[in-house]
Amino acid sequence: MRVLVIGANGKTGRIIVDRLREGAHDPVAMVRSEAQIQRFADRGVDTVLADLEEPLDPALEGCDAVIFAAGSGSSTGPDKTLSVDRDGAVRSIAAVEEVGIQRYIMLSAMRADPESEGDPISHYLRAKGIADEHLIRSDLDWTIVRPGRLTDEPGTGRVRVAPRIETSGSVTRSDTAAVLVAALDHPSASRRRFDLLEGDIPIATALDGL
Repeated sequence: MRVLVIGANGKTGRIIVDRLREGAHDPVAMVRSEAQIQRFADRGVDTVLADLEEPLDPALEGCDAVIFAAGSGSSTGPDKTLSVDRDGAVRSIAAVEEVGIQRYIMLSAMRADPESEGDPISHYLRAKGIADEHLIRSDLDWTIVRPGRLTDEPGTGRVRVAPRIETSGSVTRSDTAAVLVAALDHPSASRRRFDLLEGDIPIATALDGL
């Protein structure tokens, strides 16, 4: 499967690209500058130069699926967060629908909620929540993965997933990327939104239980 990774140059995005290659998929790294292209070219990864504020049709050409992993980060101000995490995501969903691609995987966040208030990162959670709801209302074959706090520790290949996890926690970027890629062609992940934390269940088995 040829998969466009939006946000491929981010910490999690780069791992997603690696996991796609390990899974015999064909990743296409969407980057925003010429300087970022070489990083992927050196590894034999196809790239496309595009920006979420511009038309995405050329970037989507020849792709079978999309993984949206772009993000401003929870520490950025409201304007940047809305531009990327809300508006950029919504534009990408519309573009995917327009070109006829069906499979769309969204990297969201635990506690994402269009009406989030009273949290130090409420602006971020609202932006993510609005994008998630827009995707759910689309006709796409979507999956929304909502990880807890992302860490840079080595992955274990074991996680905890559920439609809603009330306790806070963390999960490695490596395991998050592995879940996103595994969800691509896992039937139980189709049109499912779920929280993700570190756990003790192998990823494939965890997805079986959705």
